[in-house]
Amino acid sequence: MKTNQAVKLMTYTPEPEKIVAAAAKLCYSPSGATELMSNLEPDNVQHFVQLLTKMGHESPIEHISFTFSVEGVSRSLTHQLVRHRIASYSQKSQRYVREGGFAYVVPPAIEESKQTRELFVEAMEEQQRIYDKLADHLSDRYEQKHLEAGMSEKKARSAAEKKAIEDARYVLPNACETKIVVTMNARSLLHFFNIRCCNRAQWEIRELATEMLKQAKQVAPSIFLMAGPDCVYGNCGEGSMSCGKAEEVANYFKNI
Repeated sequence: MKTNQAVKLMTYTPEPEKIVAAAAKLCYSPSGATELMSNLEPDNVQHFVQLLTKMGHESPIEHISFTFSVEGVSRSLTHQLVRHRIASYSQKSQRYVREGGFAYVVPPAIEESKQTRELFVEAMEEQQRIYDKLADHLSDRYEQKHLEAGMSEKKARSAAEKKAIEDARYVLPNACETKIVVTMNARSLLHFFNIRCCNRAQWEIRELATEMLKQAKQVAPSIFLMAGPDCVYGNCGEGSMSCGKAEEVANYFKNI
C-alpha cells in the first residue's frame, strides 16, 4: 500500500522569539530574564531577533524547541534523519508492531514509469508475503518452545509473537513506511534545514525538511528568516557538486 508524507508541528516553546530575545539581552543586562520578558514589545522582539539572525549569533536560540509528528515516510529517510544527533526521536518499533499489510514509499522516479512502478509494487508484495510467512513460522516455533518450558498458553503466544516479528523484520525493505516524533532546538533545526533543504539532499528528506521549515517559520518567522541551504543568503557550499540552480533555490526559500 502506497503512502503519502504527513508532517505536523505538534508543539513548540511558547513565545519562542520573545524567549530568545530575553535570553540574548540577559547577557548584557543587570536585569533578570523574567523582568526582561515583561518589558519586551513585539516590534522590539522582531527587530532584535532578526538582528541576531543576521549576525549569526545562534546560542540564544537553543532555548526554544519544536516537536514534529512525521508519518508516511520511509525507513530510508529515518536512517538519514537520526544522524542529526542533537535531537530527540520516538519511532514506531518494528520489534513490537507487526508489519501486516505494510505501507511503503515509492520514489518519484519509480512512480513515473509503468514498468518500474509495477516492478516496485511486485517487490513490495513479495516482501510482505515472505515477512508474513517468516513471522508465522517463527511464532509457531517460539510458542512451542515456551509451552514446553512451562509458560501459559496466553503468555507463550504473546512472547512468541514478539520474538517472531523481531526476527522477521530483517526482510522488510527500506521503503517500509514508518512514523516518528522529532524534537529539535532551533539551532539544530537551522543546521538540519541547511543540510537537508539543499537540492543535493535526497528527495524524500528534502520534502520533509522543507515542510518542517514552512511550519516552523509560521510561528517563529524572525528565527527562521535566513533558514534553508547555503545559497539562500550566501554562496553554495557544495562546490563542484552544486546543483547549478542557486538563484532559483534561494528565491524559493526566501518566499516560503
